[in-house]
Amino acid sequence: MKNLVYRLYERSLERQLAADDMPRHVAVILDGNRRWAERQGGVRVSHGHAVGARKTLEFLGWCDELGIKVVTLYLLSTDNLKGRTGGELTDLLEIIGQLAHDLAATKKWRLQLVGDRSSLPESLAKAIGEAEKATASIEAMHVNLAVGYGGRKEIADAMRSILKAHSSQGTSIDELAELLDPDLITQHLYTSGQPDPDLIIRTSGEQRLSGFLLWQSAQSEFYFEEALWPDFRRLDFLRAIRAFESRHRRFGA
Repeated sequence: MKNLVYRLYERSLERQLAADDMPRHVAVILDGNRRWAERQGGVRVSHGHAVGARKTLEFLGWCDELGIKVVTLYLLSTDNLKGRTGGELTDLLEIIGQLAHDLAATKKWRLQLVGDRSSLPESLAKAIGEAEKATASIEAMHVNLAVGYGGRKEIADAMRSILKAHSSQGTSIDELAELLDPDLITQHLYTSGQPDPDLIIRTSGEQRLSGFLLWQSAQSEFYFEEALWPDFRRLDFLRAIRAFESRHRRFGA
């Protein structure tokens, strides 16, 4: 009976959504896998990450059904690479590599790494690179895998890329100072050529960005969900979309 009520409510929510107001780009901070595992009692933290990975596949299916064009998944930050050690980090890297493989195997979406590739262990960088190559020709929903990602690092890398590009062209510092503007920086971000996120969702009740898409989120709408990522339901996602569509976006005005 409970499942039936959920399904009926889902259908009601979906009927309320307007296709013309749907976000083009949804970004998600997939938070709460560790806490979910701790609440299960007697299971390893890696089990929470594995369940979270399965939820990610399910979530992308929901996005596809709604016609969302771009999804960015915050899977591993630069701080995670430095702060998590031992077995948990090893397990998490393996799970992310397997997730990249599983996403590519669906042949539904185009995958792209957004992060510092050079900071990743060779095995994970290889797994993600293979997934990117296998899906490069797919013209469908674009899925960004934010792995080894940090917002400040991305901006620093963009500035470094600009300096290198213009140095090779013989541009002087004074000339570059005149050229430098937000559009030029945007062109050198990991997400170059993509629309900025319209909606950023964070699960687990935490209400902060944790360095996620600092530049791109200037005009984004935020939605904070209490559910831990493995418990995140389609019903919760539809509520987030409804909340987004109900807001009047003033774009800084």
